[in-house]
Amino acid sequence: MLAHMRRGYNRAMATGTLLTIDDFERLPDEVARNHELVDGELVDVSGNTPEHRDIQEFLIVILRPLVHSQKLGKVYSELEYDFLGNAHGPDISFFGRDKLPLLNRKKRVQRFVPDLAMEIISASDTYDGMLKKKDRYLAAGTREVWLISSEAREVRICGAGQDRVLRGSDELSTPLIPGFTITADALFNLE
Repeated sequence: MLAHMRRGYNRAMATGTLLTIDDFERLPDEVARNHELVDGELVDVSGNTPEHRDIQEFLIVILRPLVHSQKLGKVYSELEYDFLGNAHGPDISFFGRDKLPLLNRKKRVQRFVPDLAMEIISASDTYDGMLKKKDRYLAAGTREVWLISSEAREVRICGAGQDRVLRGSDELSTPLIPGFTITADALFNLE
C-alpha cells in the first residue's frame, strides 16, 4: 500500500499534476512530514532553529493552561488546516470552543481554520512569502494572524481592520484569549 501511494505521488509530481488537500491527506507521513501544500505543490518547511523552537514552546507553555482553565478552546503547535485548498500548519494556532466539534483527531489536515494563527519567521522564509501566507489565512477566515520576527525583535498583528507592529515593552494580547498578556521583549529574551 505504501509503495502504491509513493508511486502515485511520484507520478503526480512527474506529470505536473497539482495535489489537493485529500491527496495531501493520503501521503505517507515520511513524505508529508515537514511539508505544506501550497497551490497544489509540496513546500518544504523543515529546519527550524532552537531559537524558533524556544519561542514556539514558550508561547505554548503560556497559552495552553490559560485556554484550558477558561475552557476557551484548543491551542496546538503545527496542526495543519485547510486554508482555501492549501495545507498550512501555523507554528501556533488557537480555535475557540465553537470549533471543537469540527476537530477530527484522525485527520492530518483540519477542514476549518483557526481563529488565531502565529507564525515565527525563519531564516528560510521570505517577507513576501509570509505576507502571502498571512493574507491567505485572513481570507480563509482566520480572525487574527501574528508574524513573529526574532531578527527584527517585533510582532506584527493583523486582522479585524488592524495591522500593528509591537516591539520592546509593547504588550502583546488578543481579545480571543482573555488574560493573555506578555511584552514583545519576553519572546526574544529567552536565553
